[in-house]
Amino acid sequence: MIGLLLGLKACSLMADVADPAEILFDQVRVFDGSSPELSAPTRVLVRDHRIVAIGEDVEADDQAQVIDGSGHTLMPGLIDVHVHLTFSALTMAELLSPDLTPEVAEQAAAREAEAMLMRGFTAVRDLGGPVWGVKAGIDAGRYVGPRVWPSGAMVSQTAGHGDFRLPHERSRRFFGEASRAEKLGATFIADGRSEVLTAVRENLRFGASQIKLMAGGGTSSAYDPVDVTQYTFDEMRAAVEAAEDWGTYVTVHAYTPRAIRRAIEAGVRVVDHGQLLDEETLQLMVDNDIWLSLQVLRESTPDMDPLRRAKRKPVIENQPRVWAMARDLGVKLAWGTDYLFEPTLNEQQNTDLLLLREWFSAAEILKMVTHDNAQLLALSGLRSPYQGRLGVVEEGAMADLLLVRGDPLENLDLIGDPKVNFSIIMKNGKIYRNALDGTQ
Repeated sequence: MIGLLLGLKACSLMADVADPAEILFDQVRVFDGSSPELSAPTRVLVRDHRIVAIGEDVEADDQAQVIDGSGHTLMPGLIDVHVHLTFSALTMAELLSPDLTPEVAEQAAAREAEAMLMRGFTAVRDLGGPVWGVKAGIDAGRYVGPRVWPSGAMVSQTAGHGDFRLPHERSRRFFGEASRAEKLGATFIADGRSEVLTAVRENLRFGASQIKLMAGGGTSSAYDPVDVTQYTFDEMRAAVEAAEDWGTYVTVHAYTPRAIRRAIEAGVRVVDHGQLLDEETLQLMVDNDIWLSLQVLRESTPDMDPLRRAKRKPVIENQPRVWAMARDLGVKLAWGTDYLFEPTLNEQQNTDLLLLREWFSAAEILKMVTHDNAQLLALSGLRSPYQGRLGVVEEGAMADLLLVRGDPLENLDLIGDPKVNFSIIMKNGKIYRNALDGTQ
């Protein structure tokens, strides 16, 4: 009831969303998600949340909404496969505040989710944190936001990257009380095979589409140096077995070759980060069909904690080398942002895409953030909360679409300014932004 009352503002916006029986995009050139060239001007018909026909001779019924797409490109919605809707919406001071409640955190995440959709991101993979409420609110129409593939609470060993206890908080195992971060749903601190199994199964019970496990040190946590390896093989294997029994997979937070090799041996399907990888381990990932979900981390901001800045330094310095090696070796690559604790960074989500130009063409970048990222989401199988094809403009695919002024294959900068260049933002066949008729 609280979530419903707090979501009234979002409800009013949802009520304004046009939902005609059919929507016909006319005279659009199409980026289909994988082709290096746009189509000739054509027509694309959307009905019942899906793309039902593409072609010059496509006709719509008399009640259809017809959109003149002359001079525009129709393309799949953008996908970010590494977000934290709650942690990116709140500062560290806000997260530590005694006034923070689950309801306050949910409202902050809901605001960020709406802003993310308005930047053209129609699907995201949330890799840890209290997300169940905002995801349910989006799916029910109480909030506005992208499709969310949730992980739930991050699974971490004691003194691991997900051990967010404050100095005065003692071990649950020895002293019997869960930490504040665990109560908030941010993390499970789980040691030993049985606790890891329970933590994974708890997330699956709540609807996790994949499991996020901490396999190595991190830059935003206080207790673990970046170089350390976390979880024994047996613990990690337990997580993989529990996820596989539910038809889904484990992704690990890890940077170093040692941590990632153990994860591969345990059966993990995806590595998130990996900026300290070497060529030999990258080749092992190719040989084992492992995805690498990378980011292009910017230089540290002035407001960042000095310890975090120091821990990030080697990661940032080595990331150009890893992007280049992974590209040349043919690693399955995905892209995400991974903003944490600095809400002002969220506005850079689109311009961060442009940083990929150091290693890829515009067509390769757009393919990565649509088609390829959608293939990563599809690893969730039947645990995916939304069944259907994403990341493509094809007959039968889900209608998550952007109408972009101009040709982003010729001018990728168009993607960097969604307020100016995204004339229409559509998710699940509904128009959430239409700059052509003045509804922003």
